[in-house]
Order: sequence, then C-alpha cells, then structure tokens
Amino acid sequence: MTSRAFARPVGTVTRGTTNPNRLRRMDRWIAHTHGAELRRAADPVAVDLGYGAAPWTAVELLGRLRSVAPRVRVVGVEIEPARVLGAKPYEREGLVFRHGGFEIPVAERPLLVRAANVLRQYEEGEVGGVWERLCARLAPADPVGGARGGLLVEGTCDEIGRRHVWVALGPEGPRTVTFAARLGSLERPSDLAERLPKALIHRNVPGEAVHAFLRDFDRAWAAAAPYASYGARQRWIRAVRALAVDWPVVDGPGRWRQGEVTVRWEALAPSA
Repeated sequence: MTSRAFARPVGTVTRGTTNPNRLRRMDRWIAHTHGAELRRAADPVAVDLGYGAAPWTAVELLGRLRSVAPRVRVVGVEIEPARVLGAKPYEREGLVFRHGGFEIPVAERPLLVRAANVLRQYEEGEVGGVWERLCARLAPADPVGGARGGLLVEGTCDEIGRRHVWVALGPEGPRTVTFAARLGSLERPSDLAERLPKALIHRNVPGEAVHAFLRDFDRAWAAAAPYASYGARQRWIRAVRALAVDWPVVDGPGRWRQGEVTVRWEALAPSA
C-alpha cells in the first residue's frame, strides 16, 4: 500500500483534549484481555487513533503494552497535521506518529486500534459505518491457529480517567461493553451513563437494554450497601456478582476488583 492511498484522511478534527494517565484503565484492560494476541504475533502493531493535542496517550500505550508484549509497536494517528508535527519529538524505538484518520495509514493490519473519545462528536447514525471501516483494517482471525484477530476498543472517559465505558470489537463486529471507574468517585453505577460511547449514550431511556442494565446495576448496588463498611471495592464486587445472575457478565472477580465489569454486546445493543 503506497503513501498515495493515505492522501486524504477520513474523519473530522476532534477537540483534542487529553491528559496524562487519562486512559490508564482502558490500557490495563487491553493489556490483560489482548496481551496474549499481541505476544503471539511476530510484529504486532497497535494504533492510537485520534490521540489529540498532545502525545501522552500514545507514549503511555507503548509502555503499558510492552509490559505484556515486548515486541509491540505503536503508531499514533491524528487527522490534524499540526498535532502530528508537535508529536514528532516524542518518537522513539517502537513509537511513530502519522497524519491520518479512519483509513488507518499503516501498511500492516493492526492487532489493536484504540479510539478513545473520538466518536463522541459524531452522530449516532455514523457510528456503525466507522466501526465497519475500522474493523475491516484489523488483523484477521485465524481459527486454525486459534488467533482471534485484531481488536478495536472504542469508548469515552472523563477528563482525568476516573470513569470509562468502551466497546470492544473484533473483525466480526462488536463483542463486549466494559464499564470501569475509580470506585470512590461513584455515588451509584448509573453515574457511568454520562460516559457511554456514542452507540449507546442516546439509548439510555426506558425500553432500551442499556437503560435496564444500569437500572438493575443501581438496584444491586443499593442491595450491597451493607458491604460499604468494607470499602467501595467490596460493595462493587457484591453488586456485580448479583448483577451476573441476570446479565451475561464475561469477566470475574479479578477484574471486578479493578472497578470493572464487562458484558456481552448483544445484551446491551440498541433496539432496531
């Protein structure tokens, strides 16, 4: 694939707001969930799509992924040329910055594309097309070899990384939704509703699955109030354990202790 193919970036410029450590919860989940796929590959490439006005998130992604997959390389991609120019001094072995957008201007099929706080400014109806475009660029699955292929992680967090919600997608499409928080910052789990990704944020209304999920989560949280004396983490674990009776929670206590819970996409997907 030649550089000519990447002449016209696809997408629009974001606000570019970023802060150091803003995406630490998402990064740690990626390292835990996708680390084996990254280690398996001879030359794994990860893309930080829309890293913003400063390169901190791409620099941090490299460090966190290399703690589990030492051969990984990170490409920071930004649609605003001035941001790419400003990031160039931070390039190092394993980290480069390129001008581009949803077309993903790398010759390789990446094993990871992280798009954090990128789609929030788009219309809900545009999300499906962007997902399809990005998933088509992911490394394919290899059923014979057991590889699940590349991973797209798309979601939203607050300015200092206390509250996140993201969707994980493979080459075949959406897989899971993860809710993650600094538990001391929550009054109730539904506080995370304001960080729902674009595909879900307008669906937090009666009759939609994500609304029912957050309602049930709040009820489980309230029922777990006696565990608050042992700390917010123990209350969260108890609430998620109760929630998992009726909802397809796919992770376990090891992740719940991190202030996370991951649910199958199809259980929360918007109605037609």
